[in-house]
Amino acid sequence: MFSSIFSTSPPVDPKAPNLHPVTDSVKDGQLYGELTPKDTEWACPGGFATETQTFYTSTEDGKSLMCQVIHSSIGQRWYPTIQFTFKLYDSKTKSRVWKSINVSNFVTPPPVLHHHKSSPDNAEFPESYTISANLGMDVQVHIDLARPAAIPGWKIGNSEKGGFSYFGPDLATPEGYVVHRFWPRFKATGHVVHNGAAIPIVGPGMFIHAIQGMRPNLVASSWNFADFQSDEKGGVSAIQMEFITTETHGKTGNGSGGVKVNLGSLVVDGKLVSVVAQTHYPGEADAAAGGVVSKASHLNTVHDPETGYMAPSTLLFEWAGPSLIADKPGTYTAKIAADVGDVANPKGLVEKVDFLAEVPYAIKMAVNYLAGTKPFIYQYFLDSATLTITEPGSDEAVEVPGSFYTEASYLSILPS
Repeated sequence: MFSSIFSTSPPVDPKAPNLHPVTDSVKDGQLYGELTPKDTEWACPGGFATETQTFYTSTEDGKSLMCQVIHSSIGQRWYPTIQFTFKLYDSKTKSRVWKSINVSNFVTPPPVLHHHKSSPDNAEFPESYTISANLGMDVQVHIDLARPAAIPGWKIGNSEKGGFSYFGPDLATPEGYVVHRFWPRFKATGHVVHNGAAIPIVGPGMFIHAIQGMRPNLVASSWNFADFQSDEKGGVSAIQMEFITTETHGKTGNGSGGVKVNLGSLVVDGKLVSVVAQTHYPGEADAAAGGVVSKASHLNTVHDPETGYMAPSTLLFEWAGPSLIADKPGTYTAKIAADVGDVANPKGLVEKVDFLAEVPYAIKMAVNYLAGTKPFIYQYFLDSATLTITEPGSDEAVEVPGSFYTEASYLSILPS
């Protein structure tokens, strides 16, 4: 008690930066960080934290599959909640199958829902996950997800703390953090059994291991996510993840929020060719450090009376970054502009997800939302989409056909 009354610590400058984005920790422009085995182990952090491992698959016959394990805790006095969420969408029939179940007797690694294994003797696919789950009488899942050797997993920054963005004025004792690790492309094989009928699951996908080390409504006001996959050109992938901070966290403390922290990667010809990351501060011109661009934009937004948010009619994602291929120096650039229609006539809309309906009860109890706001996730899947790529040494853009899954998530509305 006396130390708090007679503290000799200097007061915190209210204008001090209280967001430390992952781009701040990058040294010598070295954005690519190789994943270690520890990076994809379950951390199961205490306090207020949400940890997820999510697998997105785009099948050869026009289906989108998501499998996600959520580990959430809300303090030392409560046991963590573990939930498994499954969604299968058929772009041809517009049908959805959704399941969300609570998991008991959780251990790491989870022995039933999904299991990670390394196979050093397998030169083509050195790592894989197996998801095997009985989600009820009507849905069973068994899928193998294998990472190609030429497409390593990545994080931003090549250190133990690579991938971390921190919140709070003092980096030594942060108020919270966010971290992401990725497999930009895997090969999925297996099946889903729905009402006794086997549905083959074959196609490319991507994996994200993420942790939010604070309450979700304090981390971000919104999120953007992009996952383009194609089997053309030996295998192509373009992924991107972006969070936009609330008003409380930014370059000059409370009131300087709305900062966009964006990270992504490109796979071309079956190889990881570039990893990118960029931080966009409100009111400042985008400075593409080292020619790096990682950017998401909502175009032609329209008010959606159902959710209260401004929904995009077009989602634009852009990438530009240095080549990781030794014999192909220069810059890779890519762009996708996804036409998702308007509120009255959407295109590729899988669902407008009521965020609180799909997250564990612990998170609902922990999140204190502003009156009048209701979090929503707009999920879109386009079985026919086009990514434009320009490779080093060429001025000619190449159009690559593929499938595109994207999410625009709104947790709160930033004041204008």
